[in-house]
Amino acid sequence: MGGWRNAVQEAAASKPLFLTIYTTIIVGIVATSFYVFSAIYSPSASTSTQSISTSWLSSPPLSQNGGSNFSNNISQPTDKASQPGSNQLKTIWEAPPSNSKMPPLESFKLTKELVGERAKDNVIIVTFGNFAFMDFILTWVKHLTDLDVSNLLVGAMDTKLLEALYWEGVPVFDMGSHMSTIDVGWGSPTFHKMGREKVLLINAILPFGYELLMCDTDMVWLKDPLPYLAQYPDADILTSSDQVVPTVVDDRLADWKQVGAAYNIGIFHWRPTEPAIKLAKEWKDMLLADDKIWDQNGFNELARKQTGPAVDDDSGLFYAFDGTLKLGILPESIFCSGHTYFVQAMYEQLRLEPYALHTTFQYGGTEGKRHRLREAMVFYDPPEYYDAPGGFLSFKPSIPKSLLLDGEHNLESHFSLINYQMKQIRSALAIASLLNRTLVMPPLWCRLDRLWFSHPGVLEGSMTRQPFLCPLDHIFEVNVMLKDLPEEEFGPANNIREYSFLNNPLLPQQVKESWLDVQLCQEGTEDCHASSNTSRPGLLRFPKNSTEEMFKTVFSSFKDVKVIQFSSMQGAFYSFTDKTREEKFRNRMKRYVGIWCCVENHTPGHIYYDMYWDEKSGWKPAPPQTPEEDHPPF
Repeated sequence: MGGWRNAVQEAAASKPLFLTIYTTIIVGIVATSFYVFSAIYSPSASTSTQSISTSWLSSPPLSQNGGSNFSNNISQPTDKASQPGSNQLKTIWEAPPSNSKMPPLESFKLTKELVGERAKDNVIIVTFGNFAFMDFILTWVKHLTDLDVSNLLVGAMDTKLLEALYWEGVPVFDMGSHMSTIDVGWGSPTFHKMGREKVLLINAILPFGYELLMCDTDMVWLKDPLPYLAQYPDADILTSSDQVVPTVVDDRLADWKQVGAAYNIGIFHWRPTEPAIKLAKEWKDMLLADDKIWDQNGFNELARKQTGPAVDDDSGLFYAFDGTLKLGILPESIFCSGHTYFVQAMYEQLRLEPYALHTTFQYGGTEGKRHRLREAMVFYDPPEYYDAPGGFLSFKPSIPKSLLLDGEHNLESHFSLINYQMKQIRSALAIASLLNRTLVMPPLWCRLDRLWFSHPGVLEGSMTRQPFLCPLDHIFEVNVMLKDLPEEEFGPANNIREYSFLNNPLLPQQVKESWLDVQLCQEGTEDCHASSNTSRPGLLRFPKNSTEEMFKTVFSSFKDVKVIQFSSMQGAFYSFTDKTREEKFRNRMKRYVGIWCCVENHTPGHIYYDMYWDEKSGWKPAPPQTPEEDHPPF
């Protein structure tokens, strides 16, 4: 950290699921529970790198951690010819010639000229990360360029990312962090180091005199935010928040008197004013003096030293920090958290257009964040994602109205609904495994919300509807589902796609046009003999409760079909013939599901989902009663 400190002063990340559950619960509660509770109850180029192909990003838009050397990478204005921004700056996505050489690393220093060349109307938009987040960064850039916003820069925390972005024509600068290229994990020491890099980066850019819209890589822009931010020229800082209870019902700034949740530093806009620069410096000094402070908690502590009075009667700005800083809180309905967007769909209920989506309030790590963006069809994957080897399998879920709508919304009705869907998904995963196909997950319906702490089912005052379409990570361990588990213990991998996959505009025509509908029928009835000789092309009638052998025999004739869609999963699959394979499959399935959290007045309050709940007589949803019971169902 010494390198960073000098730089900024001179210039102005047993059982995996079990462990995951406890890491998430403990870290999440410690880091966020104060603010969430207050929200609810608030008072009123290498060759290998150059070969990476992302030409698909030009497609039409959708409707270990050594000390940082950033001191060597922030420079005062120098001769423009030495900057990559002057001689080599291209339109975003316009890659350098393939026969050209990678410029020296030193030419990617962060300078005032580099920022100035990319700034527009004195505003620069910045994100940063390491190579593990390359796809998030490309998605972030793509959304902005699709909105005709190009005044952006990306900070590279490792040279692998820097080179990759350079060869893709993305404006990039070197942060000199020597960061590991792997996913560091939320809450890890490296994760906290990355947070400090953000604070130091803010301190580096503000003295250049430009407005700074600072963004995390796990968010996307859905609408150009710059006109909105420009409506508040007197604001020193505009920040997003973790507020889950609406404070306004239109597009005005949030009512600061009602915001009890944390100010979220994943999206915030700084102006190079004296109060903002002073806060940035105190924030930096605080974090460098104590490496145990989480960057977001530090910002909140400083900003909340004073809250109020209002700057005026109309703007929504208020005095904060030392009483001179003018702060505004972006509305929770359109600068969306993972809760207001995915769980509440607050913007939709209020008939507003969202500007931003930040993948907070989720439970699957980086894989969970990626999957949520895919569910929303706002993540950009390469073409091969949409045309996987072996093809896809999907099914039309069947849910009785009584399970979805009747009776009270409580633990029993919630788990009855989830278990009914889970059993169908279990059969679909088995069939997909036998046919070597990627399963398109169905939409999941929930009656109760999931959080890190006890609650009555949904957050009081929120706009959560019951039932609601819930993200996959509310029920399933997305990070485990996408992990490479040893095949000798868990059998063949099950690849999955998000429920919205077949509706994604990026799905290629050759996939859309290669389709087989499978209609389940009762064996022995007319035309129920696993034949495609029906009155409608592309339709197969297939007997219910078929075995592994039947599936393999019949569907071997359809290996070249891209999408096979079953009319139902009720009674679709009877059993495996290969019992060794079945046991491995069961081992895998048991690890795919997570927890619901949490009941009130009981410790612990979480309840484990069980993929094989139907094999346990009298199974009921209940939290562990003893420490010995507190483990996943495997």
